[in-house]
Amino acid sequence: MPEFYLIIVILLFILAIADLIVGVSNDAVNFLNSSIGSKVASRNTIMIVATIGIFFGATFSSGMMEIARKGIFNPEFFFFGEIMIIFLAVMLTDIILLDFFNTVGLPTSTTVSIVFELLGAAVMMSLIKIISSGSDFALISDYINYSQAILIISGIFLSVFVAFFVGTFVQFFSRLILTFRYREKKIIIGTIWSGLAMTAMTYFLIFKGIKGASFVSPEFITWVKEEILFLFGCALALWMVIMHLYALRGGNVFKVIVLFGTFALAMAFAGNDLVNFIGVPIAGFESYLAWSSTGQDAFTFSMEILKEPVRTKSYLLVIAGLIMILTLWFSRKAQSVTETEVNLGRQNEGHERFTPNFLARGIVRYSIISSNVFQRIFPSKILNQTNNSFEPIVEEQDEKPAFDLIRAGVNLTTASILIAFATSLKLPLSTTYVSFMVAMGTSLADRAWGRDSAVYRVAGVLNVIGGWFATALVAFLVSGVFTFLIFNFQLVAIFSLVAMAVFFIYRSFVYHKKKVKKKEARVAFETNTDRIAFEGLINEISDRITQLLSSLKETYNHAFEGLINESPDQLDKAVISIKKLVEKNEDLQYELFESIKRIEEKGSEGSRIILYIYDLEQDIVQSADLIVNSINQHLKNMLNPLAPNQVKKLEIIRKDVNQYFEGVSLFISQKGSLDKVQIQKKNLLILLEDSLKNQVQGIKEENYGARNSQLMFKILLETKDLIAIASRLIKLHKRSHVSNQEATYYSFANQDKTNKED
Repeated sequence: MPEFYLIIVILLFILAIADLIVGVSNDAVNFLNSSIGSKVASRNTIMIVATIGIFFGATFSSGMMEIARKGIFNPEFFFFGEIMIIFLAVMLTDIILLDFFNTVGLPTSTTVSIVFELLGAAVMMSLIKIISSGSDFALISDYINYSQAILIISGIFLSVFVAFFVGTFVQFFSRLILTFRYREKKIIIGTIWSGLAMTAMTYFLIFKGIKGASFVSPEFITWVKEEILFLFGCALALWMVIMHLYALRGGNVFKVIVLFGTFALAMAFAGNDLVNFIGVPIAGFESYLAWSSTGQDAFTFSMEILKEPVRTKSYLLVIAGLIMILTLWFSRKAQSVTETEVNLGRQNEGHERFTPNFLARGIVRYSIISSNVFQRIFPSKILNQTNNSFEPIVEEQDEKPAFDLIRAGVNLTTASILIAFATSLKLPLSTTYVSFMVAMGTSLADRAWGRDSAVYRVAGVLNVIGGWFATALVAFLVSGVFTFLIFNFQLVAIFSLVAMAVFFIYRSFVYHKKKVKKKEARVAFETNTDRIAFEGLINEISDRITQLLSSLKETYNHAFEGLINESPDQLDKAVISIKKLVEKNEDLQYELFESIKRIEEKGSEGSRIILYIYDLEQDIVQSADLIVNSINQHLKNMLNPLAPNQVKKLEIIRKDVNQYFEGVSLFISQKGSLDKVQIQKKNLLILLEDSLKNQVQGIKEENYGARNSQLMFKILLETKDLIAIASRLIKLHKRSHVSNQEATYYSFANQDKTNKED
């Protein structure tokens, strides 16, 4: 049925457009990281340079589809119908997988994704053929190109470690020679360094770029390969002269290196990685054209035609290039992926995204020990000279770059050399892996990972690397499952999987939008240098406390509703609500440092108020979190419900806690009575003490079991803490309005810390 396969071809091209979008969002980090991180120029200028590189790269692309056509499997052992199922499963998997990584802001390899998706789909189809024919499983070696697959996997491992160590080595010696005061260096040093860098990237462009140009004859490409050393020497002499003359005229040669490197990597990306996005759809389209003209059955027509070399039509490459350019300009996800690499390599402190793990802590711990041993071995004079070279300059500017032009230039130059060298040896290499690991190596060598940030940065690198290898495994398994479903259920499976892909992309879009909104709020706070007046601080504290109490009341109600009525829906609302409060408290912890710096005060009174507010918020959120988690575990484990008298008592407690929180909020907003609040507090504490007494008595009379008692004690005791902390918030608010003496605040804070229940 030709219509079925025509639908697949149309879907492949639709998916190709979507794949280009998510693929560029992922791979933009490869060529934007260094220029954006170093702020070599305005973002628009950087984007224009990258756009030109992408356009030339797409035009120069040979469109060779060996990976999609015969790099992973042997096409002569498959029929047309089987090949089309493989291609569709691969494209669906690729979009879902890349979109997920883009959403969470982690760079991954489009090359590795497409390779393992093809491998997974081909293995599944091979198994289906072997099982249906009753053949020996050993015949799977006829279907799969194992040598190529093993070569790619080995290339992945090698590229990760080699790129990191080479990047570290090159950056160390570059910084040792040029230091952070490279602008003060003599022209001759800058000329030599920049000339070598520009020559290396030119070699990269020639070897990775021109060989793919569809309008260049094979003879010329062969001549370039044969005369590459001669061309390298000419390029070195030419760039030395150009850079020297430019430096004499007062130009910054390091800016030229970074911008040229951005162009070079963008061009190479479009010229070589383009096949990762459109290779499979084009191979599918060519297969359809070959089959449709024969009139044969889809499962009898051999796909040996895919073994023949082919060049993609130029108009398809231009269209693909335009889609890539538009994505580069308008994709928010491309910015997120870029920011992950920039933040992990930045020179200054700031918000750390990743949570340390035991492996990261171990690496940092043993690195510090090794460093101490190293310092004892080497002469102090040499160490002092080295330390002076690595002493950063304090930049007096509002928006400091994540790193300087030297590191940006090393990132681009080293990545270019490694990729070009691997290509000359015909080793498959991921540009993402190389670019990222070089950037991490240079940041380590540049001492950007200080004691206060090292464990977070190492954890981030480990997370990214773990994500890379997870990509390979997930791509292999998911594409195999998709192949099985499409083969057995055809149109039903196709439309179901397409609907699932649309759903996942939409959900990730919503998630990413929320994440961007949160990030923008944090950036606005970080970049705001306005001083905070003491009076404005008091008003801000009042608003913060009332919002907190309102959220706590909502969480408390949902938790109690879930427990009393055994309602998972209500409990889920409580869990979501407390999670938001915990995240908000974590943000406040980060803002604490910045806020203290900005408070306008003669002494430190306002700063201490901010500190106390954070401390009390942390305490009250922790108490609420313990209540919610205890109730959640009780319901999840399907433990016995509460007794009727316990339910009745909790209903009264919930009502009184709500009234108490409302009273506290009204007083802080200067709309309520303090006396009324104090009466509410006294009655609540009496009620809680009575409930605790009843629970103890019930245990002695064997009316309540251990699980029941653990839950009730947790609820009652943590509720007492909620009341006590809210009371201290009132006192802190009163003192902030009444007294301006630092000693008063100091004694009050100590008194509250030692008298928890007041």
